[in-house]
Amino acid sequence: MAKIGFQKSSSAVWPWLGLALLLLIADQFTKVLILGYYQHGDATYVTSFFNIVRVHNSGAAFSFLASASGWQRWFFTAVGVGAALFIVHMLRSHPGQKLFSFAMACILGGAIGNVIDRLLHGYVIDFVDMHYAGWHFPAFNIADSAITVGAVCLILDELLRVRRSR
Repeated sequence: MAKIGFQKSSSAVWPWLGLALLLLIADQFTKVLILGYYQHGDATYVTSFFNIVRVHNSGAAFSFLASASGWQRWFFTAVGVGAALFIVHMLRSHPGQKLFSFAMACILGGAIGNVIDRLLHGYVIDFVDMHYAGWHFPAFNIADSAITVGAVCLILDELLRVRRSR
């Protein structure tokens, strides 16, 4: 009986891994386009609040540790790989929890997308520049967006879980 349960939970993880793969492909495809059409620092005005830019981020979110001496590349790569392994384990452990699994798949796809950048280039390629009245949000990419959506869904899932347990 245990083997049947394992097969069911193991097969239930594939749609979530597929979602992570789709996000990864979208992330890497857009980054290839940016690398092909933009030089570092180039920007295209799109709307009054949105530009496409080519920025290299050798740090983490909001360029945290970007000015460090280079060790951060390997540190953030290791964190990303560790997170990916943990997320796959969590997906296999909780296959029936749809919102939780959606959140984990989004974070997984984004984490792997940024790990690939660090391994190939030594930095993450960011290109979405949101701004308003002289204020600029730090540039980001599809992987960052997927991680953010996943984190919000993870928080929502936890709030709903706590609410259900009352």
